[in-house]
Amino acid sequence: MDYYKILGVSREASADDIRKAYRKLARENHPDRKPGDKQAAETFKQVQQAYDVLGDQEKREQFDRYGAAFENMGRGGAQAGGGRYGSAGGSGPVDLESIFGQGGFGGAGFDFSDLFGGGGAAGGSGRRGRGQSRATPGQNLQTEMTVPFNLAALGGTYEISLDKGAGVERLDVKIPAGLKDGATIRLAKQGYASQTGGPAGDLLVTVKIASHPYFKREGNNLLVDIPVTIGEAVLGGKIEVPTLDDGIVVLTLPAGTSSGARLRLKGKGLFDKPGGTRGDQFAVVKIVVPKQTDDAAKDLIRQFDRSAPLMPRAGMWS
Repeated sequence: MDYYKILGVSREASADDIRKAYRKLARENHPDRKPGDKQAAETFKQVQQAYDVLGDQEKREQFDRYGAAFENMGRGGAQAGGGRYGSAGGSGPVDLESIFGQGGFGGAGFDFSDLFGGGGAAGGSGRRGRGQSRATPGQNLQTEMTVPFNLAALGGTYEISLDKGAGVERLDVKIPAGLKDGATIRLAKQGYASQTGGPAGDLLVTVKIASHPYFKREGNNLLVDIPVTIGEAVLGGKIEVPTLDDGIVVLTLPAGTSSGARLRLKGKGLFDKPGGTRGDQFAVVKIVVPKQTDDAAKDLIRQFDRSAPLMPRAGMWS
């Protein structure tokens, strides 16, 4: 195995050149950057092994003299696949802090947090001693789900299925009452596992709300169209109106109600927030007329117009 080729440097490369090459390749192929990418994981391991040898002056001299065979020569072999970086098969934690820490390159310390742009593990950003790795959280996972209208309105739980690369996992997502379309729910520590012993990332679920066959949302209020006949609108009467959680209720339709009028059911709307107040529900009157009528019905309509003259457009555009 040619460690110079793995790091992409010449045999005359300086210690600083080797360190820069390692940092670049480690950043590009780190498991936190490319979760589930087997090729990147293998490259990351090889880069570790190469830096373990070329980053140590004594080991580098032995490698330059004997090649990869130096690993089997008594004292001081690179032991690629063993030592503090774990086995070649990937078992054991990767102590990246010790690679960049106080021991390498003439004692110049290196803060691993700048490998990914800062923001190391909670609890401090200073350098740590050899052997103390900086645990970073796993990546967040994002997904979407579509829930029924009633569930978003009244609250409850909804089961989703996730595949994080180790099989399908089922989770119950708590839906707060009054949830709005496009809202995001965060499930702490349900994202990708950390590769450095830190906490798992979070799961971010964007919620889409399915349409309802007859309810519509208007802020925290609910609207439902209620068709009525001409006779009901003129004479008034009792009409049945559906609600979200109280079944069918009976409302009084006042005589002379026009199409578009709203009948209010107080407190039958949606919650403005968990534990908050509810909006109202409105039954919107829609007068329905027959598409076809016989001569007798038409005569009755004419008589009605003559006995109760009405000019609904009078003065509207003057």
